[in-house]
Amino acid sequence: MRVPVLVEHAPSPSAPASVARRPPPPSAAGPRIAAVRCALPPHRYAQHELTGPIGDLCLSPGADRALLHRVHASAGVRTRHLALPIERYARLGDFGRSNGAWLETGLELGEEALSGALREAGLTPADVDLLVFASITGVSAPSLDARLAGRMGLRPDVKRLPLFGLGCVAGAAGLARVHDHLRGHPEDTAVLLTVELCSLTLQRGDASRANLVAGALFGDGAAALVARGGNTDGVNTDDGGSGSGSGSGSGTVASASGPRVVATRSHLYPGTEGLLGWEIGAAGFRVVIDAGVPDIVRGHLGRHLRAFLAEHELTVDDIGTWICHPGGPRILSAVSETLGLSEDALDRSRRSLAAVGNMSSVSVLHILEDVRVRRAPEPGTWGLLLAMGPGFCSELVLLRW
Repeated sequence: MRVPVLVEHAPSPSAPASVARRPPPPSAAGPRIAAVRCALPPHRYAQHELTGPIGDLCLSPGADRALLHRVHASAGVRTRHLALPIERYARLGDFGRSNGAWLETGLELGEEALSGALREAGLTPADVDLLVFASITGVSAPSLDARLAGRMGLRPDVKRLPLFGLGCVAGAAGLARVHDHLRGHPEDTAVLLTVELCSLTLQRGDASRANLVAGALFGDGAAALVARGGNTDGVNTDDGGSGSGSGSGSGTVASASGPRVVATRSHLYPGTEGLLGWEIGAAGFRVVIDAGVPDIVRGHLGRHLRAFLAEHELTVDDIGTWICHPGGPRILSAVSETLGLSEDALDRSRRSLAAVGNMSSVSVLHILEDVRVRRAPEPGTWGLLLAMGPGFCSELVLLRW
């Protein structure tokens, strides 16, 4: 296949190049991540248990399954959680039933993740001022976040920002948009909720390589991240939940150990719109995964990432904690090669991929939760959370513990 040639748009005179527009040093009181919590469906399978049933769904009877077995064996996945028991997928029938299952299971997992994250942060639903919601595996109006608001007791004046179309990059992009809001509203508490039930998008009777790769790689889950504005550190939250926002609930805020979000950067790669995403038709979401994606990563990610770090007088070597979306083994290898990372720098991403598969926008939050649970970095450690998705695009989030 032919990899698109990227033509970077030259900056206009009124918009000088990024190296010439160094931002002022970030305030020490930037937004802080107070909690991260993931929720996984109870239906957990070893990879080898799924190969046969997925072959039955995607391939015609008697078809050669050599490619299917190779893809499953090389995906870097050991176990995955599915929204439904595997035997139910053959009975879904059409997009309407699949989307109905997304809404039903998504509400359950979304509530579990959001409730857990708020408890970890020592907050209540009434403390949430902004709720950003991301999913690319189902649709509804009212959106899932609106349905959760009344179900969980969020305030009627909560600001909501449902996002669709960002795919795997939405975990990083959603955190970046939370950062943007909290920089302008330092008294607020913001939540990012992501729900991805990738298995419900698997196309029955589709033997394409992209569909087989998706059937081998993706898993299901939800995650919630709670972030607090810089003016909320040390706020006493014992006034019984007055519903006025900005930490009005009861409990002890646990934000002190989380990293601050220092800066973010978004980047679109012109001419690459057809590399990754969905073809949406009567059967629902048909996956598009072009084999040229790793080459785009190798050719361009390193340059933009290094320029972003240089604006903050940092280099790749200054980053002590990497939180990289585990798009698959080839994507992780491409990221490692283009940045010249050490052998173990992306081990957290590989562990996440092996344990739960690629959960689209949920994955970077799953890795961030692992960082917090296993062993938080030492104070002063720089971290970089990064993901890529349809567009083709990348999103970078600079963190500091």
